[in-house]
Amino acid sequence: MSFEQSAAQLVTLAAEGGEHGHHMNLNPLLPGIGAFVILMLLLFITVGFNRDR
Repeated sequence: MSFEQSAAQLVTLAAEGGEHGHHMNLNPLLPGIGAFVILMLLLFITVGFNRDR
């Protein structure tokens, strides 16, 4: 399979992506809260290792 054929298949797949099947949309609040919690956890871990100030 050549690069051109692969690229053409990817373009076709991307163009058809929104037309096939309906999937459940995530509530935007859930990933936002999850990202916030993970970032806060990482912040507290980083601050915990930086006690020399």
